[in-house]
Amino acid sequence: MTDDLVPLAPEEGVDRFLQHREPSVRESTLQNGRTRLAHFLDWCDEQQIDNLNELTGRQLADFVAWRQTDIAPITLQKQLSTIRQACRWWADIDAVDEGLAEKVHAPELPDGAESRDVHLDPERAERALAYFGQYQYASRDHALLALIWRTGMRRGAVRSLDVEDLSPDDHAIRLEHRIDEGTKLKNGKSGERWVFLGPKWYQIIEDYAANPNRTQGTDEYGRRPLFTTVDGGRPSPQSIYKWLMRALHPCTYASCPHDRTPETCEARGRDSNVAACPSSRSPHAVRRGSITYHLREDTPPETVSERMDVSLEVLYQHYDARTEREKMDVRTDHLPDE
Repeated sequence: MTDDLVPLAPEEGVDRFLQHREPSVRESTLQNGRTRLAHFLDWCDEQQIDNLNELTGRQLADFVAWRQTDIAPITLQKQLSTIRQACRWWADIDAVDEGLAEKVHAPELPDGAESRDVHLDPERAERALAYFGQYQYASRDHALLALIWRTGMRRGAVRSLDVEDLSPDDHAIRLEHRIDEGTKLKNGKSGERWVFLGPKWYQIIEDYAANPNRTQGTDEYGRRPLFTTVDGGRPSPQSIYKWLMRALHPCTYASCPHDRTPETCEARGRDSNVAACPSSRSPHAVRRGSITYHLREDTPPETVSERMDVSLEVLYQHYDARTEREKMDVRTDHLPDE
């Protein structure tokens, strides 16, 4: 805790934050925030925290562990988004340390935590990629969307990538489980694999790595992350979540279908909730859309299973968003001639 913080009780901090938000958000959004922060106040009371100045990253991790025993993972992610917004605003008024919000880490969603109906459609993916390809070629958002759409990687896998994992001769990228060096794959060593991108897709990633606007740097283990923060560090899973969600807001690459403006939309801006856009799509939804697209394009399920590191059982149960008619058409193509 820094010495220049101004004491603020949790209850007063929540009231001030909600008063700040009230003019710019809907009543339903304000009520959701009030409900979510009520659980935070219950935890503060239980932990005898009577001054927000005392909050640390470790305590917030304890709050996450305390809350996740009662609610579904996807609900927890939404609640923690509100906690982050509050922490950023409290930092602005000298109630908590700057950067505390970035220490609120949501557990990764387990396979199938979201509805398989929530996925990125190929048409939206193509439209967004076309925009980035023309106007923001080889930017971070372009490379991130291209990589996840092409490979269906989880955000934890994306976070683990180093510049040295690129293989130009193979137009591929290597995934390794390096838990002793700060990164891990969901399925550990069994999730290690080479993933083929192809010349066009690989070029986007390679050009991003060489983009002069990309901040280069090393992490605490001397590794060079492929995707970096503004200070050259390795991004948190939550940062990747926010980058991709914002990149896929329709107003980023087209016009807003919800009659909003960037100035008034609660999904835009520094302290915004990126998930507040009705058209937002998470990295998990892009992964699901990628898997479904591969299946619709007649890629064998066994190939998709190995490429995306997902068992066939989970793939069929939670990721395959094809209609029953589409599944029949694929099966028909593989039947022997009459």
